[in-house]
Amino acid sequence: MGSSFGHLFRIHTWGESHGGGVGVIVDGCPPRIPLELSDIQVELDRRRPGQSRLTSPRNEEDRAEILSGLFEGLTLGTPISILVHNKDARPAAYEHLRDVYRPSHADYTYEAKYGIRNWQGGGRASARETIGRVAGGAVARQVLRRLGFGEIVGYVSRVQTIEAGCEPLEVTREQVEAQITRCPDAEASERMIERIEQARHEGNSLGGVVTCVAHGVPPGLGEPVFDKLEAELAKSLLSLPACKGFEIGSGFAGTELTGIEHNDPFYAEDSRVRTRSNRSGGVQGGISNGEPIVLRAAFKPTATIRQPQQTVNRELEAVTLEAQGRHDPCVLPRAVSMVEAMVALVLCDQALRQRAQTAP
Repeated sequence: MGSSFGHLFRIHTWGESHGGGVGVIVDGCPPRIPLELSDIQVELDRRRPGQSRLTSPRNEEDRAEILSGLFEGLTLGTPISILVHNKDARPAAYEHLRDVYRPSHADYTYEAKYGIRNWQGGGRASARETIGRVAGGAVARQVLRRLGFGEIVGYVSRVQTIEAGCEPLEVTREQVEAQITRCPDAEASERMIERIEQARHEGNSLGGVVTCVAHGVPPGLGEPVFDKLEAELAKSLLSLPACKGFEIGSGFAGTELTGIEHNDPFYAEDSRVRTRSNRSGGVQGGISNGEPIVLRAAFKPTATIRQPQQTVNRELEAVTLEAQGRHDPCVLPRAVSMVEAMVALVLCDQALRQRAQTAP
């Protein structure tokens, strides 16, 4: 069940990095939701490799095919199957890794669990698996729009120590897409480009943070105790490859404040309850309060680097690994679409669960 996610709105992703293709089955999508192939393709284009000089040079167009669940531009309410063929797979390029465990990859742990592993680019553990998530998230976005939700906007807020100076609630998708780093702060973006290109030249890699804001989320989403909204969001984002940290609202910085400094005072506006600040990040008691949901996901440096590293092989012999192949010196620009997709999947699932619970 590790490849399935969601309750009422559920996805199941499949495929390996250098196999015939990857994809997703979306189950539980309501019928009569307008959906075009272009709605999915625009998100896959933001995730695909080779889109700029900062990303992996793997030449994949990632053209999606919808195989089921759609008729005359509307969802049928039946499972939606989406396929993306692998066009630029090079499995032979990984022959030298057949018996070697790459540092900070899933090579050893997959073999420890299953007794077998796909050594061709990491197989199922490759970030190429996220194509299915992004495609499923694109479907979820269409459902959310039909339900009256606002936009979900993610952006690169930090690369290593370079921080973007922008107000999260004011960032637009147009500003994000104007920069190849997907950092809306143009000055910070230029410094990020320099730092990433330096890392690439050195055969090294960098990590950073993606900030994401979900606008127009109604109050009442989330289940008390174990299925709290922030817990579902944390699980979804921490399931992404290379994601090592999650914060919502004030996050860890909130520990430096006192209660009076951290609390979000309520007030009434236009017949609804609002908060004057949003240190809760739009969630209180595990349930959305109607304010924008503001969260951050931390990504470690890409594990594949060109510098020599010490490791062991299957015979437990010490070896020096000099990795080859294609990789991102910084995963952050491509991770934005992944973060947005996972947030959309969670919110769509929670919205349908709430609708089912409150239906007359």
